[in-house]
Amino acid sequence: MSALLAPPLPFGWLALAVALAWLASPAMSAPAPPATATIALPAPQRTGSMPLERALAERHSVREFAPAPLALAEVGQLLWAAQGTNRPDGRRTAPSAGATYPLELWLLAGRVDGLPPGLYRYEPGTHRLRAIDGRDRRAALAAAAHGQDWVAAAPAVVVVAAVPARTAARYGERAERYVSIEVGHAAENLCLQAVALGLGTVPVGAFADRDVERLLGMPAGEHPRLLLPVGRPRS
Repeated sequence: MSALLAPPLPFGWLALAVALAWLASPAMSAPAPPATATIALPAPQRTGSMPLERALAERHSVREFAPAPLALAEVGQLLWAAQGTNRPDGRRTAPSAGATYPLELWLLAGRVDGLPPGLYRYEPGTHRLRAIDGRDRRAALAAAAHGQDWVAAAPAVVVVAAVPARTAARYGERAERYVSIEVGHAAENLCLQAVALGLGTVPVGAFADRDVERLLGMPAGEHPRLLLPVGRPRS
């Protein structure tokens, strides 16, 4: 929880002003690419060289990232760990109450080899990215996160969003609790996978919800729950 409550560091007034102005602009979003604009991700690896116990021992919050880019396979592995399918029937790596799967993953890419900067949505069933917008939105996301500059510095940021109505249709008022639990499952999967890949991340829960919704163009009923900036730890 300390990662969620830590006070923001100085962001740089010029960058903050530019990002806030961009957020406030009524013509913020560029036209979305055609619905067929998807990017196939490398197949996820189901075995690795790091034991789970070592990943648990080495997991810690990382807020300083090296400038080196991420590989597309690393990005795909992180997304798969959080919400990918791991069985032929489409069930996922993170448990979900009644298999209602309310979570959606967004990727803000800045420095990823083989992937143009921009905004993407992860499609678990096909293990693909759907291109939404071709602009680098990390600085604007950092502004929406109250100036937490590591959000802009990371090569990529995964935004965990939720559509509670999917779970509420089955579980009523208990849905909010179940969705929150599921966000935690998915985030910890991603955090441990990052360690296993030699990467680092930190859960960020301090942000203006409506600014993030507007920045990403989230559809009605979908809301951001957590930001996960990812990169190589700065040595």
